[in-house]
Order: sequence, then C-alpha cells, then structure tokens
Amino acid sequence: MSTNTTPREHGFVFTGKHMLLVMILFFGTIIAVNFTMAWFAHSSWSGLVVENTYVASQEFNEKAALARKIEASGIKGALDVKGEDIVYQLTDAKADAVIADKVTLNFRRPVGDHQDFSVELANLGNGRFKANHPVIPGQWIVEAEALRGGEIVMHEAQRILVDGSK
Repeated sequence: MSTNTTPREHGFVFTGKHMLLVMILFFGTIIAVNFTMAWFAHSSWSGLVVENTYVASQEFNEKAALARKIEASGIKGALDVKGEDIVYQLTDAKADAVIADKVTLNFRRPVGDHQDFSVELANLGNGRFKANHPVIPGQWIVEAEALRGGEIVMHEAQRILVDGSK
C-alpha cells in the first residue's frame, strides 16, 4: 500500500476558504435584498389599515351600497382649510345648497395617529359649515360625514396637503 504524496500540478482545488466566500456572498445577497425590500415597504407604506379586517370585510357591501347611493344623489363636498379656518360646502348636482344637521370632519395623518383629530362644524346656513381648529401643515386624509335626520347624506374621504404659509 502506498500513498500519493506528490502535489497536484494541474486543476483547481476547492478549499474551505472558497466555501466561506460562497456562503458569505449567498447569504449577503439575501440579507441585502431583504433590507432593501423592508426599506421600500417602510418608506412607501400609506398607513391605511383597519383595526379588524374581518369586521371590515363584513361591512364592505353595506359601505359600497352607501357610496353608490351618495354618488347617485349628486351631492358633493368642497373642503377649504386656511390657517385655523376649516370650511366645508355641501352642494347637490345642480349646485344648490344641501341641508344637513351635522357635519363632522376627521383629520388623519397618512402614517401615525398622534396628530389625528375630529371636529364638528357649525352650520352657517346655505350648505356652509365652519370650524376653527389649528391644522398642522402637511399631508392629511380628511373623512367628511354629513347627517340629516340621523341618515348619512354625504360621506367622503380625500387626501389634502395643508400649506404652512398664511
């Protein structure tokens, strides 16, 4: 029995260092892709979620029917925010004023809820409603709900940008 102790003169020898380099490159690529995807997810997330997805799914058809009813009525809302003055105008398809007993606006930040607030507007007559409340400049999602006789006559949500200049 003899052992071959002569060194190899040709060919590539895959060593432990090569294996370590392959593992570092493989897992490094996976980690880099995951961090990139997490960063994009965090920076682009709108924050629009519901507290209970099951309940929201059960209420979907009812909310869709209400949205179709409001769309068919032709009622439109116009929001104007200047400084601390918040004005909301309700009109129908003929641009006539819409009577409502109560109008509530819910201001929500697209991400986070620490600055969110709700305000009930005073009726100025002729479909105009107003409130005074400071609105911090930036992006807001404003949900408006108008009631007449306990029924919703207008419900909408719009994304607005409040400018900090006066």
